[in-house]
Amino acid sequence: MHVPDGFINAPVSAVTGVVAAGAIAVSLKGARRELDEKTAPLAGLVAAFIFAVQMLNFPVAAGTSGHLLGGALAAILVGPYTGVLCVSVVLLMQGILFADGGLTALGVNITDMAIVTTVVAYAVFRGLVKVLPRGRRSITAAAFVSALLSVPAAAVAFTLIYALGGTTDVSIDKVATAMVGVHILIGIGEAAITALTVGAVIAVRPDLVYGARGLTQQLKLRVNGELVDAPEAAPVPVPVAARTPHRKVWITGLVASLVLAGFVSFYASASPDGLEKVAEDKGISAAAEEHAAADSPLADYGVKDVSNARLSGGLAGVIGVGVTVVAGTGVFWAVRRRRTTDVSPSQVA
Repeated sequence: MHVPDGFINAPVSAVTGVVAAGAIAVSLKGARRELDEKTAPLAGLVAAFIFAVQMLNFPVAAGTSGHLLGGALAAILVGPYTGVLCVSVVLLMQGILFADGGLTALGVNITDMAIVTTVVAYAVFRGLVKVLPRGRRSITAAAFVSALLSVPAAAVAFTLIYALGGTTDVSIDKVATAMVGVHILIGIGEAAITALTVGAVIAVRPDLVYGARGLTQQLKLRVNGELVDAPEAAPVPVPVAARTPHRKVWITGLVASLVLAGFVSFYASASPDGLEKVAEDKGISAAAEEHAAADSPLADYGVKDVSNARLSGGLAGVIGVGVTVVAGTGVFWAVRRRRTTDVSPSQVA
């Protein structure tokens, strides 16, 4: 759903840029409360994983493909504020290095793919968690539904943005019908990827899943025939040996991201994604402008001057994962460090 330059006029692109900048500023502040010694390194990995999986377009209908947006996955794993930053980092890397998503449309893409998907997904997720029985299966089910709904929500958001600033004379009703219809199908793939990933992390380290925090049930004791809350046990220091699985999860996730981007991506569907297909069918694509980074050495997810398509795409994917994990981890550690320096000595005591 990466919007290229030319689809949306300059005034609306500028407004969405302001909205995106404001949301990122709010998210930087909110992420200070979400990030800790566990989620700070995990957040950079989540950004890299989203980058890798977005390279894996899957077929959804005749001549159309879809890919992960990632807002729901990021919000559930590391928190909604940090999730907005994760997807924003991915979109920034894609726009600057790979000429994917216009630079003048960066505000549109962040608003649509980072803000809308994350906010909608996490709102639905929290609502479902409150009414479903507490447990890992409920978290996975809530992740599936929230991811499913976040994709057509993003399609609706794009349609509204296009209604305000579209540069071609195409009926909004036709755009809305086509966008929502195909993105409901794409949402099923998004939901499956999100649920599988969240379920896999919960199975290994449920304490690393932000959306699963606070779900442990309070123990009850029967005293004089009445049930009362059991007193909370004193926290027990976790030995270093017990913390090593955290490192293993990070390494496993990074290796999986590198394999997906460097090898599996070669077998991804070559069909245009939902927005590209709708733009072609409705005549919107005629307004697309050449990307400012079209001459980038990594443009179109290939390494310039490498003739072998498999090697070129694989190298580009590996480079993208590496750059994204470094950039993301740097941002999140800086936010985490800022949080630490903001804590007063009395609060530490």
